[in-house]
Amino acid sequence: MPHSPLNTVEQRLLWLSHWMIHNANHIRPKVDAIKLGGHQASSASMVSILTALYFGALRPQDRVAVKPHAGPVFHAMQYLMGNLPREKMENFRGFGGVQSYPSRTKDVDDVDFSTGSVGLGVAVTSFASLIQDYIAAKPWGEGQRMGRMIALMGDAELDEGNIHECLQEGWKHDLRNVWWVIDYNRQSLDGVVREGLWSRIEQIFTAFGWDVVRVKYGALQRAAFAEPGGEALRDWIDACPNEVYSALTYQGGAVWRARLMEALGDQGDVTALIDRRSDRELADLMENLGGNCVQTMADTFASIDHDRPTCFLAYTVKGWGTPIAGHKDNHGGLMTKAQMADWQRHMGVPEGQEWEPFAAVDDPEALRSFLREVPFFAEGPRRKTDARLPVPQLQIATDRSLSTQAAFGKILDDLARGDSALAERIVTTSPDVTGTTGLGAWVNRRKLFARHARADEFRAQNIPSTAKWDFAPEGQHIELGIAEMNLFLLLAAAGLSHTLFGRRLIPVGTVYDPFVVRGLDALNYACYQDARFLIAGTPSGVTLAPEGGAHQSVSTPLIGMAQDGLAAFEPAFVDELAVIMEWAFDYLQRDGEGDPDERTWLRDETGGSVYLRLSTNPLEQPGQRHDDAFRQGAIDGAYWLRPPGPNCEVVIAYQGAVAPEAIRAAGHLAEGRRDVGVLAVTSADRLNAGWTAAQRARARGQRGALSHVERLLGGLPRHCHLVTVIDGHPATLSWLGSVAGHRTIPLGVEHFGQTGTIGDLYHHFGIDAATIVDRVAGLTEGREISALH
Repeated sequence: MPHSPLNTVEQRLLWLSHWMIHNANHIRPKVDAIKLGGHQASSASMVSILTALYFGALRPQDRVAVKPHAGPVFHAMQYLMGNLPREKMENFRGFGGVQSYPSRTKDVDDVDFSTGSVGLGVAVTSFASLIQDYIAAKPWGEGQRMGRMIALMGDAELDEGNIHECLQEGWKHDLRNVWWVIDYNRQSLDGVVREGLWSRIEQIFTAFGWDVVRVKYGALQRAAFAEPGGEALRDWIDACPNEVYSALTYQGGAVWRARLMEALGDQGDVTALIDRRSDRELADLMENLGGNCVQTMADTFASIDHDRPTCFLAYTVKGWGTPIAGHKDNHGGLMTKAQMADWQRHMGVPEGQEWEPFAAVDDPEALRSFLREVPFFAEGPRRKTDARLPVPQLQIATDRSLSTQAAFGKILDDLARGDSALAERIVTTSPDVTGTTGLGAWVNRRKLFARHARADEFRAQNIPSTAKWDFAPEGQHIELGIAEMNLFLLLAAAGLSHTLFGRRLIPVGTVYDPFVVRGLDALNYACYQDARFLIAGTPSGVTLAPEGGAHQSVSTPLIGMAQDGLAAFEPAFVDELAVIMEWAFDYLQRDGEGDPDERTWLRDETGGSVYLRLSTNPLEQPGQRHDDAFRQGAIDGAYWLRPPGPNCEVVIAYQGAVAPEAIRAAGHLAEGRRDVGVLAVTSADRLNAGWTAAQRARARGQRGALSHVERLLGGLPRHCHLVTVIDGHPATLSWLGSVAGHRTIPLGVEHFGQTGTIGDLYHHFGIDAATIVDRVAGLTEGREISALH
């Protein structure tokens, strides 16, 4: 084994990561008939980079997003350091074992950023750096140790559009303290990358103000280039097509020799340079690209003495150091049992010691001594926390017609006027729709964030404007360009601030509701790593009538129900919204155990993020309400706006802005149906989650487990019909009939919208009062009901 500690660590990580994958695929008993996989080749190409970074360059305050397919190397590293038990490694990709890709929430070792959906883990590091700057600029952030936010990425991740959106946003915000290390192995799942990609990469990063460091040659290659004939060898390497280089790597030293002699032989010095090396030495030389040379990478990282964003273009061989190096099928390929046996002998690992961290190490005590002194691991686990912030009571006047979007802005404006600890930690953001989603007043009072102050030129020249856009370090709004992926990645970074930087933020984002879908991958990513934020989707539905189908959301209520880690609400009235937001600001900060509340069977103490689906349509308010049933019902997901009588024949359950239609229809139906009830649903998401959780509890023997929605609907007569109505997909509420076995008439929007008045569109899609009455009259038994006009 090599004597350098970095080389020794590199070889240990190479072996342990590949053995873990091999064990899962070829040794552990298989239950399912599907391939487990594990990305041996992608791990191998990054092992030198991870070794140089973690065991040389990093400090405890640095944060890293590890390339998803290099996750096995990360876990092997934690195992080597004693931070991961062997049983987790043995159960790689099994239930309760090491996850396929690094996960903050599923893995037990020190993962900084979850990765898996390629490109997102890369981009979030830029927004984490922005949040680090935001915190450092505040009085309550003094003493913050500034770390580097680092992404280890595959070259194929540069195909992801969110990478380029992020680069532009970073340039606008004077990005710093970010490193992106590109594993430039020039192979992806379906083939080899196009020639000359490196030059396009350099141009893109340079255009956005990044330093680009190309790390192409390892120490062996640089030494060979200094020999007589070395310049010709370097020229040949530079001109060799990626596909040819990969194929020669796979075939090994003898084929390298034949090809080089064919191209460069009979040139005296070059022939001598080749002849001085055995086939094995020649293969080692040709595969010694910069990214596969641990000392070269360590020296390169150590040479950076500034905080400018830096891209390292590290040339590597995919599958480096293994029998499958260079093969075009190695992305999803695995070493066979025979290949592994030969490779084990090559690596010097004795049979029976495959899991031994220090197997094949010449001086284990010297290595242990080296590992004890590695700066990055010196402070132990780096998950931080911060105290919970008290939430003031939120109130809003209900004496006039008001939309939920306007109320949202008014509540934030009231917080901005005050001096609460909560308001001090709120940070808002929006993708170029700040003023049209209710954040204008907040921003006018709390300013926009920038590391360097910049005055509003319109205000400076006394030009009237409703927007007072002063940029300052104390600002509490981060303005984004119109890219929803960036919005959710920023919310992800801000929503992890308490655990990354030890300073809690209360992130609040806004977006046009239909464009939640444009950022959905990043929203899912943020929730997957348990980031905490509040997102308001507004305006929503066909209620945004004049904007037409392109701006009218249909599916977002279902997204709110399906998205894990996100509690979704759609209040109709502003007092509901105030109650929900007060609860939400506390919910964002919770991190308790997962035991459910036996009143609702929801795991509220674990906390999570919150999604508000709001509207710009002003509604007449029901007046001041203070009763506990209303307040608790708004949080739990529903309450009786009009309680049903004992002989109830129809209940109208609505969610959101269609409330006036439901109320009007209920009044009219009273002429032909008895004891009509109106159920105000504020969160189909929470009702459904509690219902399914209570069913699981009953299946486990807790026979008395009842959810909130079961208590609400359980007393209705069996002959009662439910009419559900929402400005969104009808499946959001149609399941309510299954709770207690009631026949259900689901109304909602199933197709793209169009322009018109609210009345036009409500009638067209059948969510108006007249349609509700018509459906009840036509589909239920009872006295004749006159049409509603």
